[in-house]
Amino acid sequence: MRLKPLSHLILAVCLVLGLTTARARAEITVNVNQGVTQPLPISIPGFNSANTVGADIAKVISGDLERSGLFKPLDPNSFLERNLDVNVQPRFPDWKTIGSQALVNGQVTVDADGRLRVDFRLWDVVSEQQLQGLQFTSTPENWRRVAHKISDAVYKRLTGEEGYFDTRIVFVAESGTKIKRIKRLAIMDQDGANPSFLTDGSYQVLTPRFSTSTQEITYMALRDTGASLYLFNIETGRQETLGKFPGMVFAPRFSPDGAKVAFSVERAGNSDVYVMDLRSRATTRLTTDPSIDTSPSFAPDGQHLVFNSDRGGSPQIYVMNADGSGAHRISFGAGRYTTPVWSPRGDFIAFTKQTGGEFHIGVMKPDGSDERILTSSFLDEGPTWAPNGRVLMFFREQGGAGPRLWTVDITGRIQQQAPYPGQASDPAWSPLLN
Repeated sequence: MRLKPLSHLILAVCLVLGLTTARARAEITVNVNQGVTQPLPISIPGFNSANTVGADIAKVISGDLERSGLFKPLDPNSFLERNLDVNVQPRFPDWKTIGSQALVNGQVTVDADGRLRVDFRLWDVVSEQQLQGLQFTSTPENWRRVAHKISDAVYKRLTGEEGYFDTRIVFVAESGTKIKRIKRLAIMDQDGANPSFLTDGSYQVLTPRFSTSTQEITYMALRDTGASLYLFNIETGRQETLGKFPGMVFAPRFSPDGAKVAFSVERAGNSDVYVMDLRSRATTRLTTDPSIDTSPSFAPDGQHLVFNSDRGGSPQIYVMNADGSGAHRISFGAGRYTTPVWSPRGDFIAFTKQTGGEFHIGVMKPDGSDERILTSSFLDEGPTWAPNGRVLMFFREQGGAGPRLWTVDITGRIQQQAPYPGQASDPAWSPLLN
């Protein structure tokens, strides 16, 4: 698998057409906070096009929305109206008859310069009104990103929350036996498409993390000569080390502005949290407790970090100021807490919890209140947030089948295996692509 660079995508025009009727009732909405058990029925017929790309775009949108757990795309074989014109109001009774509450239709054309132009409309079938109309322009090979952009637009219009479909996942692709395990840095679109290896497997890769401000990754590389931390720029392919450290270095993570990396250094059985300024390469030690302090994660405002420490006798979650002062414990439930990561919205901290012979993914507020367990299995570990702060990805191992990637929403009701067929661990979600 080879990495393909991001292609340029333009949101060209926001269309507001006078093709609506008077509102019969309030607009349809989806409440993401309830983790709805009855997804919204939505119809997504193939976009009109001179080739199969229109059907392909509709299929990607349908998959995105269905995997969110909030939408139920209806079977195209049930559609009564065919070959919709993007500039003509649909026959709403036909869509009501099959139980559809929302409709997405579109058109794909190729401009004189060879660029792809995609128009789409989102319709409220119940109140018979247009909710949204947009046009995207891109290169033909970039049609999947156009589809994800449309999914994001539909998701935001119907839920009020930002979408997360035009994103990528970096992770550790695993293969081989347990004795001769190969762990390569890999990347894919959030729907599992376009997987690529970023390293060749000649050394072990652990804990990759995305910058929230750029398309850059930091990760730990473990070789026979020791461990190192690296930066990898996805756009340019440039890779560089963060320098040499006396002792084992691990668990790197970017600051919100991408200007710093926090990480842990282990020496003589004791590990502490450090932070490096990426411009000056100056390193500051933030913790000095004679215990294991690790897994630092910045708050979105950059003013605080969450980390886990066994200074109280077992691994628990602590929060401190960005300069290392004011460290205080926030987890007090039964069990062992590890791998904390702050939500991009700032409202929750996700974590791994081990208790009762099982592993769990959970969330709590930054003050430790409102702890909620979202998943349970033989081994659930390593949560990472979607950029909208509504969905988590993690890896699960059960039944001796090797680790797999899974997702769960913050209500815990929408849980499913991610669409990557291979063994994988340590996922990290990218910010929305530009």
